[in-house]
Amino acid sequence: MNLHSTPQQSATQRFTLMIPGEDTLDLRQDSPPKGLPQERFLLGDNLPIAPVLLLGKSNLSLDPSQVIACLQPVHLHATRDHLILLTQSQIELTAEESQKLLQIALPFIEEDFQNKVLFQEKDYWFLPAGPFSHLGTHSIDQAHGRNIDWWMPRDTHQIGIAKLWRKLQNEIQMLWHIDPVNQSREQQGLPAINSLWISGIGKLQDIQVPNALKNISHIYGEHPLLSGLAKYIGASHHYQVNLSQLANAFAWINHPEAIWNELRDALIHKKIDEIEIIDFPNGDTRHRILTAKDLHKKSWAFWKRPQLFTWQEIASRSS
Repeated sequence: MNLHSTPQQSATQRFTLMIPGEDTLDLRQDSPPKGLPQERFLLGDNLPIAPVLLLGKSNLSLDPSQVIACLQPVHLHATRDHLILLTQSQIELTAEESQKLLQIALPFIEEDFQNKVLFQEKDYWFLPAGPFSHLGTHSIDQAHGRNIDWWMPRDTHQIGIAKLWRKLQNEIQMLWHIDPVNQSREQQGLPAINSLWISGIGKLQDIQVPNALKNISHIYGEHPLLSGLAKYIGASHHYQVNLSQLANAFAWINHPEAIWNELRDALIHKKIDEIEIIDFPNGDTRHRILTAKDLHKKSWAFWKRPQLFTWQEIASRSS
């Protein structure tokens, strides 16, 4: 499903490497920052995460103007004085457990959303947002490990929508509390699935594709956003970087040091012309372009073979 123009080959053979960052919290503000910096960079300020995830995970024909919400079964961990949201990878939810929990909650979800669930898999359930279309939310990527009081959904356009969500959330929490799925998980020493998280509300037509992706033919990385984004712009998607297809490629990599030597060699041997590095110091987007001459350390000992910068040295540069 190609909803965007097919990427054109760029005259400059560039490999773009994005390193994810963290948001910058200002507790003097009334609400948390909207989205992680890499989420805003890839999708734009409206952050239509849910429809992009759905596009990547399903073969559904999506209406670009339809507002989609993402629901995720989660565990809220109780500390002495607040609740902390765990990531999906920490709860070890099975597909069978997810299906059973959804079936219990489904009548309540579809009644309040006034829509049917479009697609489900183990960690994600998607449906039209209906009355929750303007609810202000944050992804699990952004909210996990933090006191959720500040990260709970908020009203943005209409007063009372966040209260309606909390009512539905509480009903589902009570249903799941006594469900055999959680009784079995408790016996296995696994965290209970004790709540439902909503996030990513938006529509495909709100995606603002960054310039860094407009001539991209290949997208690499494991983050679930990438498969939907690749489908949207008409690029191929692979979990691992194909070192034979670096030109006009974009990668979201958490540990770039693992492939830096290969990228550096590709630049030196003119398999690519440039490496663009995108990162987010202090939550701000930073672009850096490296050519082959930028890889060598300067030395007054001109008779010696110049040394090459390591990834740690490249990453620590301020510009």
